[in-house]
Amino acid sequence: MKIANRMNSISAGLAAALLVMFIVLMSAQSAEAVRLKDISSFSGVRDNDLVGYGLVVGLSGTGDGTNSAFTITSMINMLEKMGVQVDRSSIKPKNVAAVMVTAKMPVSAKPGAPLDVTVSSIGDSKSLFGGVLLMTPLKGIDGKVYALAQGSLTVGGFSAGGEAATASKNVVTVARIPSGATIERSVPFQFNRQQKITINLGLSDFGTTMQVVKRINNVVGGSFANAVDASTVDLAIPEQFRGNMVPLMAALENIEISPDTKAKVVVDEKTGTVVLGRNVRLTKVAIAHGNLQVVVAESADVSQPGPFAPEGAETVATPETDLQVQEDNNRLMLVEGATLQELVDGLNAIGATPRDLISILRTMKVAGALHAELEVI
Repeated sequence: MKIANRMNSISAGLAAALLVMFIVLMSAQSAEAVRLKDISSFSGVRDNDLVGYGLVVGLSGTGDGTNSAFTITSMINMLEKMGVQVDRSSIKPKNVAAVMVTAKMPVSAKPGAPLDVTVSSIGDSKSLFGGVLLMTPLKGIDGKVYALAQGSLTVGGFSAGGEAATASKNVVTVARIPSGATIERSVPFQFNRQQKITINLGLSDFGTTMQVVKRINNVVGGSFANAVDASTVDLAIPEQFRGNMVPLMAALENIEISPDTKAKVVVDEKTGTVVLGRNVRLTKVAIAHGNLQVVVAESADVSQPGPFAPEGAETVATPETDLQVQEDNNRLMLVEGATLQELVDGLNAIGATPRDLISILRTMKVAGALHAELEVI
């Protein structure tokens, strides 16, 4: 009996130790893990772009004016539909601006749901501040009306000025209307009717794709997922989730993945920005980087005749050139980086600035010492 109790206690202790080890390993693994929904997109889960043409009224003299013919034409057509006969020559739309209205409608949105809209001036309006958008139909790529937009604009800036000076903050010809549109028609798509889901990863890597396949199959409990290429995974819907895919999608979205990408160095020459990936490696190489600076300064020295100079003496300007040559005498330094930190420390040791780093990285790539893809944008 005592032996059995002792064996049970040993087994319990071993199980506890294994559980602790498992938690530690999972914590270490998830330290750099990300959720699947943060690095991928799922078929059937997307937004649909809507666009419409409308008029903004109520502006304080900052509208399109008489220079935009399409604004005047739009006003005439709108007023005639309301039974108002107007003379084209008498319209001066200083308080009206022609705008384009855009919105993104989720595929799951239903009629009656609100949408945020963006209003952008297309004429010569100076500001949309204080304006009101008149009812504007928003159409999809198929030409059908899916939503109606109307409401007061919110502009995240201001613009004011006089004859000699102006002051402005941010852009005042683009505005937003929170919940400014109401959906009138839904997208004809049945999410739960899908027999297969395609998962598009935001990065192209075979190792990461296979990791996604294995994690999904472990969660679903079968070989339902398979890799199509380096960034695409197809998942056949299991029988128990057909017609009710929401629980399946909730489980898939929160699967943790540790992305692994190709070693890469990205250089932006316009701003001098250099970004090095985690897997960048550098074999042993000697680097000496120096700058030659030549400064040429031109000046003029005026020579005037003395008080007892002979008649006819004139003032003469003689040019003078000041030439300076400065060359940095940097020592040859041995750099080897097994890790990203060692690489950065080695480049900092030779006093490399971001601009110098671009030249150094290019030269190391040509020499075969930089084991990473070098991309210049």
